[in-house]
Amino acid sequence: MARLGVNVDHVATVRQARGGHEPDPIMAASLVQLAGAEGVVVHLREDRRHIQERDLSILRDTVHTQLNLEMAAEDSVAKIALLIKPDIATLVPERRQELTTEGGLDVVEHQDRMQSMVDLLHEGGITVSLFVDPDERQIRAAHKVKADFVELHTGRYANTRRQQEIDIEYEALVQAAKLAATLGLRVSAGHGLNYHNAHRLTQIPEIEEFNIGHSIIARALFVGLERAVLEMKALLT
Repeated sequence: MARLGVNVDHVATVRQARGGHEPDPIMAASLVQLAGAEGVVVHLREDRRHIQERDLSILRDTVHTQLNLEMAAEDSVAKIALLIKPDIATLVPERRQELTTEGGLDVVEHQDRMQSMVDLLHEGGITVSLFVDPDERQIRAAHKVKADFVELHTGRYANTRRQQEIDIEYEALVQAAKLAATLGLRVSAGHGLNYHNAHRLTQIPEIEEFNIGHSIIARALFVGLERAVLEMKALLT
């Protein structure tokens, strides 16, 4: 069964809306782990719109599964990562004005930059994942810069509504996962996955981890965080 990493950014988003202390993403991280999630995911954005550096420091002390830090390929964030030492750092594209991450990294275009960032994080003992579209060129470039993982961007699959187009996007993910595994890259997947579309991707054996946030936190508003995590884990069996 694939592992589940739960992104708790949206808990911090609600907290930041009032500038107070509640709800606490640290408590959310503890609860998702108690419910059986194999990892906690957070994105330390340049504008600090949700997760703060203090959150990250406390999470490093309290997450006993896997702490996955999503981050831009920027030196200032890399310094924080090298200090905090997450179990894995996932390099993602980041634009200040976007509501959520839009598309995968262009590793081909920015290969030198990706190479230097991967090398820097590896020197700090941190496993590195690159968030990429299911595109052969990007996966080969990720392998070339010696990433450990690729996280396949599932946004097009998740957001497409016509069955024929869904099938096309699904097949792209199948082929991308196979290529990555053939090259020796480990494979995870995420973005836009929910209780309706995640299960089909469990048919892709190369995907060993799913990183899901918004859908789980949204469902938790109605059924509670523990049940929301348990329901998602059941779908990933």
